[in-house]
Amino acid sequence: MENKTQNIMGRFYFFATGLFLFSLVLVGRLVYIQMAEGEHYQALAKERTVKSFVLEPSRGNIFADDASILATTVPRYELRWDAKVPSKALFEQNKLTLANRLSEILGVSEAILLRKLERAKAQHQRYFLLGKNLTYSQYQAIKALPVFRLSAYKGGLIVESKMVREHPLGKMAERTIGYEKEDRQGNFLRVGLEGAFSHYLKGENGRRLKQKIANGQWKPINDSNEKEPTEGYDLHTTINVNIQDIAHHALLRQLEEFEADHGTAIVMETKTGAIKAIVNLGRTKQGKYFERLNYAVGRTYEPGSTFKLMAMIAALEDNVARPYDLIDTKKGVLNFYGKYKVRDSRKGGYGLIPLSKAFELSSNTAIVQMINQQYKKSPRKFIDRLYNMGLNQKLDLPIVGEAAPKIPYPTDANWSGITLPWMAYGYGVALTPMQVLTFYNAVANNGEMLQPKFIERIKSTDGSLEKIFNKTIINPSICSSKTLKSVQQMMFNVVDKKWGTAYNIKDKHFNIAGKTGTCQVDYATENVEYISSFVGYFPAENPQYTSMVLVYKPNKQKGYYGATVAAPVFKEIAKKIYNATPKEVFVETDKINFTPSVIERESSILEAQKIPNLNGWTASEALVVLERLGVEVKFKGVGRVKKQSIPPGKKIDKNTSIILELS
Repeated sequence: MENKTQNIMGRFYFFATGLFLFSLVLVGRLVYIQMAEGEHYQALAKERTVKSFVLEPSRGNIFADDASILATTVPRYELRWDAKVPSKALFEQNKLTLANRLSEILGVSEAILLRKLERAKAQHQRYFLLGKNLTYSQYQAIKALPVFRLSAYKGGLIVESKMVREHPLGKMAERTIGYEKEDRQGNFLRVGLEGAFSHYLKGENGRRLKQKIANGQWKPINDSNEKEPTEGYDLHTTINVNIQDIAHHALLRQLEEFEADHGTAIVMETKTGAIKAIVNLGRTKQGKYFERLNYAVGRTYEPGSTFKLMAMIAALEDNVARPYDLIDTKKGVLNFYGKYKVRDSRKGGYGLIPLSKAFELSSNTAIVQMINQQYKKSPRKFIDRLYNMGLNQKLDLPIVGEAAPKIPYPTDANWSGITLPWMAYGYGVALTPMQVLTFYNAVANNGEMLQPKFIERIKSTDGSLEKIFNKTIINPSICSSKTLKSVQQMMFNVVDKKWGTAYNIKDKHFNIAGKTGTCQVDYATENVEYISSFVGYFPAENPQYTSMVLVYKPNKQKGYYGATVAAPVFKEIAKKIYNATPKEVFVETDKINFTPSVIERESSILEAQKIPNLNGWTASEALVVLERLGVEVKFKGVGRVKKQSIPPGKKIDKNTSIILELS
């Protein structure tokens, strides 16, 4: 019995000793980890539970030339609730008020909201969704409610915000304003001014610490950010909202009328090169038009008869032709190598006419014959003259994607006997509408070729930095003043004289100078289509604006000549701009009735806190005033306000939302 007891006690001591030694090893290992590797594991644990999140800054605004907003960044809010934070007594005391007010703000059933809030509280939900994509006024209204007005540690309200890019003018100039998008691989697609000046617009990221909670969700640790994001710089563009609106609707109506594939219209300020309007409209399968591609900048076309201006200037500058030289139009047909024909639009041609009139009539046979006769032995001379005028160079625009011009050279492998005559009337060459417009603008600007300008200045929100963009001269003189005067007179006659191809757009109130273009597309097939164009400037005697209109593949059953399809669009744009341009009028000052300024008008509206009469306002004017009133705004259409969903005079509350129809 005694031996048995000793045996049991021996085993017990052995087990106790082993357990003691194991404890020593375990304690030693824990001490080692704490001392030697503690910082590593603490950092690892913190990394898995606390993380620094990037906060995107407010992207800079893009303004029109009158400070109307073309693109702006507005905050949108996602609100969540940590239902475990507030006490049960606090929640029970205020839950009915919360459900009632949230129902009014969010437009959700009060009973449904109450049940959701009670369930969230009962289940201690740490990240209950109250609402997402909320406006600033909705966010402020919710933040002012009982419970939620307390700090995050007492009320449990969690606020997440994101910045959203909005265009108050809708689709107008959308491709030129552009965008910046990031794909899943982190690559950026940059389009238009947004892309070109992204390094100014984007600002600097901020940082906010968040802690991981249940279900893999992250909750902000503090009420404030660790680093506040820095706002981007604002772009002040040359775009004029009124001119853009005029050009947009004038082109749109013509594209719809002629069922064209696409079209573009550009308006440039002659003496500065500032782009005041740029419209690019493409047709969908449903027959609707929208800003699909930037045709004005990114696509080249054979210019057709608008290239006759370049050919004429080259010949006059090289002294191989004079405006009054007579030329035979060969009964309207020229033959090359027995199988290639150049035809005039008028059957039988125009007989024997001066070279200047051949330009005004847009005679293909006359211009082609003149260029071919004078340069066929030395085509390099003709091409070098075109190169000297800068027609072979890009415009070096800030907008990404400018297409390169094509001006063949005699050493090219595909140069042939018909290359030179075909170039004379705009075939075998290729230019973008912007490149053609820039050349015509140089003629209007007494020979000085200017780079198209899109930006006036870049400025920070506090005015601490400002970069001014002055005009950039590409070529101080494309030709002599003598040549300029000759072609300016020809372009004037194109519109002014009865025989001119654009006589149909002559206006009795102001003078227009320009050139029509009608170019065949797919001419190597049986289904020939057309490009209709018109380029010109006004007023002809003192040009203020130069403009180009191009319509691609109009329904040829309805019309396809430049004078029929494109020129009327030019006239509508020119006439509306001219009529809107202030004229010098002398009046007796004691008979003037002074009206309140815009500032006084807006101040009175803000003070009254009532919906104003917005009829005739621009979208940007309405947006600025209504947002200051805390009203949510939605637009339909483009242009100026013609109808508002809430009548004038109605009192504004915190949840007022208005729909404005534009035309």
